[in-house]
Amino acid sequence: AALCAAGLAAAVAVSLGLPGDLVAFAVLPVGAAVAMTATRLRGTAAALPLECTGYAVTAAAVATATGDASVLATALSTAGVIAAGTALRPDRRRGAGIATTALFVSAAWVRLAASGVEAPEAYTLPVTLPALVVGFRQRRDPGVSSWKAYGPGLAATLVPSLIAAWADPDWVRPLVLGPTALAVTLAGARWRLQAPLLLGGAVVALVAVHELAPYIVQVVDGLPRWLPPALAGALLLALGTTYEQRLRDARRIREALGRLR
Repeated sequence: AALCAAGLAAAVAVSLGLPGDLVAFAVLPVGAAVAMTATRLRGTAAALPLECTGYAVTAAAVATATGDASVLATALSTAGVIAAGTALRPDRRRGAGIATTALFVSAAWVRLAASGVEAPEAYTLPVTLPALVVGFRQRRDPGVSSWKAYGPGLAATLVPSLIAAWADPDWVRPLVLGPTALAVTLAGARWRLQAPLLLGGAVVALVAVHELAPYIVQVVDGLPRWLPPALAGALLLALGTTYEQRLRDARRIREALGRLR
């Protein structure tokens, strides 16, 4: 019955001369109605088949809107509303909540792409900020590590921005990314959080390497050819003579990092 209702809604929309992309908005209400009906029938034998049929109908409706980015963004947002309604059920809260987030984020990204926005931060910050808020709320639970609480949110912005900075000949993005990553590193050190400390420190180091590499190359080119190998040999000799001390230092660093949350 649910499939027949969806097919009838699509047929009526086509018969009225609606464009193919807009047929989705005739079928999406059927998906919403099926989801509501499955909620009311919860606990019966018909609930799960009807619920799965509603998912299929909603996915098919969104698929018909892929020809136009603006229409697709609206269809994804509508599907996100349906998923949010399903997430009100205690037994579907986790899965439907993840689906709701994915649909709303996808809708925002599609809208940005349709508007010609190319900066990765416009796509990643809407994910990072809510993820950090959720991680902040979880910080009181001693069983939640900083990698689980803050790692996904920080990596969602820092890693794409770092990749863009390495490919960007302009100086604006590295100028903003470097201090931001340094602030994340200092915050991780201040509150003894492993994920911000390591992620921020790695990004700071790689940004510094990217920005200083041309000058280092120029300096190395101006040195005598025998000097870099000589310096490398002296460094290896120094490391070899202090090998035991370096091992103890590495152990202390590892233990210190292990004590971080």
